[in-house]
Amino acid sequence: MLKATKQSLKLASISVRGVVQGVGFRPFVYGLAVKHNLKGWVYNTSEDVRIEVEGQAQAIERFEQELRTKAPPLACIENVTIEYHAPRGYKRFEIRQSQAQEGKYQLISPDVATCQACLGELLDPEDRRYRYPFTNCTNCGPRFTIIEDMPYDRPQTTMRYFQMCPQCQAEYDNPLDRRFHAQPNACPKCGPQVQLVDNQGNLVTESNPIAVASQLLKEGKIVAIKGLGGFLLACDATNDDVVKTLRQRKKRSSKPFAIMVTNTEEAKKHCYVSPEEENLLTSPQSPIVLMRWREDSSVSREVAPNLRFLGIMLPYTPLHHILLRDTGLPLVMTSGNLSEEPIARDNDEALRRLSGIADYFLIHNRDIYSRYDDSVAIVERGTGQLVRRARSYAPYPIRLPFQAKQVLGCGAEEKNTFCLTKDNYAFLSQHIGDMENMETLEHFDSTLSLYKRLFHVEPEIVAHDLHPDYLATKYAQELSESGLKLVPVQHHHAHIASCLADNGLESLVIGVAFDGTGMGADGNIWGGEFLVADYRNFTRVGHLEYLPLVGGAAAIKRPYRTAIGYVLTLLGENALSTVIATLNEVKGKQSQLASIGQVTEVEIEIIKRQIERKINSPLCSSMGRLFDAMSALLGIRGEIDYEGQAAVELEMATYDEACAGVQESYPYRILEDRGVRIVQLRDLLSAVIEDLHQGVSKGRISVKFHNTVARMINEMCLLIAEETSITHVALSGGVFQNRLLLRKTVNLLESNGFRVFTHRRVPCNDGGISLGQAVIANFAT
Repeated sequence: MLKATKQSLKLASISVRGVVQGVGFRPFVYGLAVKHNLKGWVYNTSEDVRIEVEGQAQAIERFEQELRTKAPPLACIENVTIEYHAPRGYKRFEIRQSQAQEGKYQLISPDVATCQACLGELLDPEDRRYRYPFTNCTNCGPRFTIIEDMPYDRPQTTMRYFQMCPQCQAEYDNPLDRRFHAQPNACPKCGPQVQLVDNQGNLVTESNPIAVASQLLKEGKIVAIKGLGGFLLACDATNDDVVKTLRQRKKRSSKPFAIMVTNTEEAKKHCYVSPEEENLLTSPQSPIVLMRWREDSSVSREVAPNLRFLGIMLPYTPLHHILLRDTGLPLVMTSGNLSEEPIARDNDEALRRLSGIADYFLIHNRDIYSRYDDSVAIVERGTGQLVRRARSYAPYPIRLPFQAKQVLGCGAEEKNTFCLTKDNYAFLSQHIGDMENMETLEHFDSTLSLYKRLFHVEPEIVAHDLHPDYLATKYAQELSESGLKLVPVQHHHAHIASCLADNGLESLVIGVAFDGTGMGADGNIWGGEFLVADYRNFTRVGHLEYLPLVGGAAAIKRPYRTAIGYVLTLLGENALSTVIATLNEVKGKQSQLASIGQVTEVEIEIIKRQIERKINSPLCSSMGRLFDAMSALLGIRGEIDYEGQAAVELEMATYDEACAGVQESYPYRILEDRGVRIVQLRDLLSAVIEDLHQGVSKGRISVKFHNTVARMINEMCLLIAEETSITHVALSGGVFQNRLLLRKTVNLLESNGFRVFTHRRVPCNDGGISLGQAVIANFAT
């Protein structure tokens, strides 16, 4: 066999961008080079992975192909560039030291669930990592939550305080080991350790603390557990009393909790699990998945009162795997916070903030750098859709269909996120929370600083909501004082732009934006909007008619006020008397707070006066508030404990088996006023009240109402399309978290020839608003 001549050799200089650090990419490249007998090197930089390979032309060609097609499972290659040069005479292939570059940035892998190889070691009594709660490798474990800066090397993470033992160091240094350059690599000898303390911080045990904590959970105690991105509060999900105690202590009277179960077999004992839902549950992201609750589930109904869906997640850290196997129970796993405060992150902070909730604390000494809530998803029409985007999804960016400026979108008041754009990327933050206190604002500010540092973004433009009282708006205005250009963005335009960006679209669409409330361009409250929109502009071409929101924010918490206001405005006092009399006839099936029939004559009189005198009764076109009013009218939910509760429980009423196949709907009218189509609700409201009076079931009325809204959307879109020739429809806003409405609407629109775009990677609720703000601001003049 002839020896290769210098002329037959080739050298390829390669740059790979994407999520290619901290995912085993360099050892993959090393193994690929050895396999194809190539020489050269690979190393990380602040913006990419650089590779030079030298060898036979055919071998390099195969190397280049497999580089793209056989990359590690957690790698996500965005771009590969290749240049060819004369051979340099390399003698071997090596992995070189990382190189930092001023002003450059690299995409970062989110934290991911424990892989099967690590799980096997964790459960193997013969393995040195048996029951070690920080077992990980390059294919799994913490990433974003421990990173302080890039490149992603151990000294830039919170693992820098742990010196690897000789065995771990040997794994870390071996290019053929799956722990090669696994920055969080550790074992019981050299890594982080767990302790169990009581709620005063007193040590309970250092010997097998997870087993002791498991026993405490079985005894009905509440245990705060330090996880990937903060503390979770855990308790026995089958125990009514302990779940009620957790609710009382956490001051979360009825908002649903999520639970964690050992595996999919356990999940199927509590929920009806479709193949798509199972795939999502067992994915490396392991989000909470909302699934149809089985009637024979042993999980306490106190976990998610009045709901037909249960949020389930599988263990995503080794600690969770051990805990679930030790307890043998489904466990409530809910954010370690009080009300809507940020999740507790540090040991001392958790003891200070959660000592009135948890009986015990399972803590450890690996620091968390960035707070991280659990992500929440649903599967609808066979496709996963995020309801809350956090752990295992952020900070992976949304790729934009245009070259972006450096922009900050400050987001909304509720379900806040922020968004930074640069190049072709939108870096949407993890869920921050409701911007109602200084703790959340501090979380917003510190997380923003981290994103700016990691991705080297210095915003030139800052976008915000039109509402002047939002904390996020005030934050943006303060930034403008340092010279940043300020761009106000209408809330519902942001919703539609977010949906466009989520789907990589740039075209003009019919945008249907249905939510609770958002400041309108005319100063009124919007929320039932039909827009013709793209990133640059929007035209409001239709909406629900304006009705008074009696009491403003108070009406949001008390939907019965909205219902009374709507009935009085559209139908008068006689109709309201009929509603009250009818609801009082069926009194007792719901709590007193859930019925208009329990409202005093004095309060009704006050509401009447507020409407007549236009006192604290802003005009509102909200579809979310219409759902609330319907819920209150039917005696389902007159007051709420969490955002969207009335509408959610209205949807739940439709899952009564007796309602299956109901195709009827209610009447409504569409009038045109100066080129804008307005949906009139008088006939709808009147027909609902008549059904109530005739004794039609709440479930049947609810289904008919959902059918009506879907038909309303379809008819409006047909009218708009007739004038504009636009056949693309984007659906956005929190109302479209309603599965039944979404399904009915999409089916109806598609049957009439529309192409419908919904959210997938970004929440349709206000968690996606910041993305819409940022992309709109990119096109602001």
